Amino acid sequence: MTVNRVGLVVHSGRAEAVAAARVVREWCAEHGVECADIDVWQAGERHSAREEIDAAGDPDLIVTLGGDGTFLRGARLAAENDVMVLGVDIGRVGFLTEVPAAGVRTALDAVREDRITVENRMLLTMRASCRLEVPQGMEALVRYGRGPLLPPPRVRPECQTGDDWGVALNVTALNDIVVEKLARDRQVSVGVYLAGRLLASYSADALLVATPTGSTAYSFAAGGPVVSPRAEGLVFTPVAPHMTFNRSVVAAPDEPIALRILERSGQAAVSIDGQLRGVLNPGDWIGVYAAPRRLKAVRLGPMDFYGRLRERMNLTDAPAALADGTAAPLWPITSPPPSDLAHLALPPAPHEPPRLP
Repeated sequence: MTVNRVGLVVHSGRAEAVAAARVVREWCAEHGVECADIDVWQAGERHSAREEIDAAGDPDLIVTLGGDGTFLRGARLAAENDVMVLGVDIGRVGFLTEVPAAGVRTALDAVREDRITVENRMLLTMRASCRLEVPQGMEALVRYGRGPLLPPPRVRPECQTGDDWGVALNVTALNDIVVEKLARDRQVSVGVYLAGRLLASYSADALLVATPTGSTAYSFAAGGPVVSPRAEGLVFTPVAPHMTFNRSVVAAPDEPIALRILERSGQAAVSIDGQLRGVLNPGDWIGVYAAPRRLKAVRLGPMDFYGRLRERMNLTDAPAALADGTAAPLWPITSPPPSDLAHLALPPAPHEPPRLP
């Protein structure tokens, strides 16, 4: 594919990411491709995705150099411009990123020569009963991470506003949208609606709606299911609910999930992919649903999600399963599938090392 301009999102606190960024700039110079750094942390003030994209000259490929957090920031920009994102893995978990730092030049060559697969990942967006804002004076108490807060989400002017449907916010989440308590000694009380019907009223530390991609993030830590990122659906997970029913619920992609702050609740924070974006008062609500567009993630080949799950989560085999026999093979299938199974998505088996004569 033709790449005219690359936008770089770099975790500047990691020397390996800074070194990989130099390689990207060198590659761009060699191929006559413009390259712009998108400085989302150090400008002293955060900007909206649209402002950051415009300042970078409207890039048609976003390259992130860091861990999953850096990839999430790049994904927000890529979704805003409906362009591809390539994640270079310089993190500790690496569920989202694709390419090791040593392979960044090879990956850019593959993009330029169209030797890639574009994986479409489900995104979340939302409506709310009111615009999201962080009250003045609260930012210092609840500011996120190492940098200043993002500005309040804009209202999407092309969407109808009013009646029971609230205002449509220019929000994109690849992992999750979370409603959580602000006061340490007080849970949030929230009515949870699935597809327009009340599921239950919860008292909990937090309630979250995750994509399949985000099922291995906060939702997983709260006891939610692991869902293939190729699946479509919304994963609702309560965090430390004060009730017997503490299970996750997986809704269909066309079934919205609404969270209404109840009368006796304290204030609640709304976080989008880990970024605080607003505070809700009793009576306020948000509605979370699948976004009409998908994230275009660059893949250099089939993704071995379950192999990565085993590796990154340090999954071990039950001692009882191994006590009287040998371990299960990591790759039980080595021959091509028969014709009736040719449609199945299976990662290729690794090449066996050559046998010595």
